[in-house]
Amino acid sequence: MNPNWQSFLSAAGARLTLEGTEVADFGNAADELQAARTATVLAPLAHLGLIGCTGEDACTFLHNQLSSDIKHLSMEQAQHAAWCTPQGRMLASFVVWRQDEGYQLALASDLAAPIIKRLQKYVMRSKVTLVDLDAERVLLGLAGLGAEAALAAAGLVAPAEVMARTDAAGVTVIRLDNGVNGGRFLLALGAGKAAQHWPLLAAKTRPVGVPAWRWLDVVAALPWISATTCEQFVPQMADFEQIGGVSFHKGCYPGQEIVARTRYLGKVKRHLFRVASPVPLQAGDNLHSPEHPEQAIGKIVSAAPAPEGGYAALAVILSSYAESAHIGSEDGPLIKATAVNPCV
Repeated sequence: MNPNWQSFLSAAGARLTLEGTEVADFGNAADELQAARTATVLAPLAHLGLIGCTGEDACTFLHNQLSSDIKHLSMEQAQHAAWCTPQGRMLASFVVWRQDEGYQLALASDLAAPIIKRLQKYVMRSKVTLVDLDAERVLLGLAGLGAEAALAAAGLVAPAEVMARTDAAGVTVIRLDNGVNGGRFLLALGAGKAAQHWPLLAAKTRPVGVPAWRWLDVVAALPWISATTCEQFVPQMADFEQIGGVSFHKGCYPGQEIVARTRYLGKVKRHLFRVASPVPLQAGDNLHSPEHPEQAIGKIVSAAPAPEGGYAALAVILSSYAESAHIGSEDGPLIKATAVNPCV
């Protein structure tokens, strides 16, 4: 996190996690969770990182590496995308958009450095530069019925469609989804501009920590791959094609053959579920079933405290055993799992 931005947030009442890498809350985590469900909220998204990709070959390079159709990405759009191993396992998930003459890719912050290092191996002679933008760019989340009014008060324009993008005065605004209580927006801007816009946005919203935003991600079924879930799922296991993260019409990219074969053979036995748990959960936790004792039947993708108590999470689960999924072991607490896309 940019040190100046971190100091600004602390002065604004933010309380950081013990690691100091993200905002835990702004004084009352329980109230913030309730606000995420019923009010308009503003969150500093330091749990997400940002990669910049520039150079005259940037478009071709990303198109040849990612699962989405980068060549047809316009300035007015953003895309979900994945980077996969040759075996089709997701190394990272992104929200990608064009920025000036290049591209910016939001991803889990704990993956930014290793993904840049790994992508760099494929650049070779391509005219491409990859940089970690964490020190200079800030990501904010804005959600709720009053989100569009808050954007307007700050001189920003709300995109009308899901995954549409606007840019005003160097501030990128992307409508991620239509949310549980109004639209959800991702804002990308310089650290200095963030300090200028925060008071304008906060005047019409409730500032919240990352846990409240993660809960909104669970409700929206947006599966962010992180260091603990890297290389665990093919895109279809996370229902990634359902949010436009996979193009089946483009050419080759790492893992494309596996991803395409999985689609056309229809052999996906694991899918994305929303999970309700009476005990704390975290990304990477395994799920087990007494009906299938040989191995884990699922894994938590992301999790957050729930407004109603307990924890809410996204999990990839072997569908046949979703009703008997337990946390940690076959004898662990039973969870309630609901398929995100039950007809898939």
